[in-house]
Amino acid sequence: MRAAWKSFLSWWADAMLALEPGQVHVEYLETAAVPEQAWGRLEDLLSGEERTRAARFHFERDRQVYIAGHALMRAMLARCTGRDPRQWQFSTGPHGKPEAIAAPGEPRLRVNLSHTRGLAAVALTLEADIGVDVEWMARETSYMDLAGRFFSPQEQRYLANTPHESQRRVFFALWTLKEAYIKAIGLGLAMPLSDFAFDPAGPSIAFADHVKDTPVNWSFRHQALSDAHVLSLAVRREAGREPSITLASADIPGLLQD
Repeated sequence: MRAAWKSFLSWWADAMLALEPGQVHVEYLETAAVPEQAWGRLEDLLSGEERTRAARFHFERDRQVYIAGHALMRAMLARCTGRDPRQWQFSTGPHGKPEAIAAPGEPRLRVNLSHTRGLAAVALTLEADIGVDVEWMARETSYMDLAGRFFSPQEQRYLANTPHESQRRVFFALWTLKEAYIKAIGLGLAMPLSDFAFDPAGPSIAFADHVKDTPVNWSFRHQALSDAHVLSLAVRREAGREPSITLASADIPGLLQD
């Protein structure tokens, strides 16, 4: 195991991730793509508390996606700083949003994590508020009922006017965009989902009159990752500039070496 760990650290050192202001890096990892022998090495990147939590999951698929997401997050932070991925600690905002704690002299890295059945994703940037959400579209859900409960009137009309064969795709586009935004601002469901509306064609956002935010503050991206998985990203613009977003499948050859 020690040799494998040194090999892993050597690989990450060669794959350092240099972020500049205004750059956003997003990686996703499908659990089906992880060989069985790699799970122990992924779990070794987690903190003791995270490993304990992972062991409590009843279903193996839930344990694996939790490990994948937290290992990927720690590895990406390590690639930006050279710090051992297991050394990262996190504070928690009043509504539960985790924030990476920078060591003296390190940049302020903003990170957000999301996972769903079979897939985890991590978004990373400097300074700016950021949120990411992924969903598994194959799950059974009464999406029209959910839209009636949580979507704005504009979004409900948009979905109702969408051809039936496209409604599931549009619902998950709207849902993940809304989740990404409330994660970015750190409020979670403390902000009603009906207080803002997305046009998925942009994607772009509009706010209710009483909301103290403006569309020019934000950039969004929505992406189908496969027939089953979609991802949405929300990033606060710095000085009104459009961020440069890189989206890629995670490459972890260091974890797969014998």
